[in-house]
Amino acid sequence: MKFLLLSLLAVLSVSCAKDDEPIPIDKVGTMTPPKLVGRIATVPSDRKFVLIQSYGNWHVPSGTVLTTRGTNDRTANLLVTGEVMGQYAAADLQSGEVSSGDAVYFRDLSGYSLPPESTPNSPPT
Repeated sequence: MKFLLLSLLAVLSVSCAKDDEPIPIDKVGTMTPPKLVGRIATVPSDRKFVLIQSYGNWHVPSGTVLTTRGTNDRTANLLVTGEVMGQYAAADLQSGEVSSGDAVYFRDLSGYSLPPESTPNSPPT
């Protein structure tokens, strides 16, 4: 009985040690980390859109959602309009708050998709 109890404790301690490891999730594609693509250059007074100063060539497709990060954990979501002039691109403010100088991030989700059972509004199988 003592041996059985010690064996059980050994198994439980080993399984608890692995709690810090991420649980693998089966995905159709893989998600890339966000990439810093620019900074907020201008926020007009109506705060409905922003101008982004790009860091390098602008390769962000129209309709893409970008995220921003500023001081005091300020964040926002932007929708790329497709209007580009030199190193500046326009985006509509979708949610959150932005200020000049905030970092702008792009995450390429083109190779990522949800498994069929996780797709919203899918008919039950």
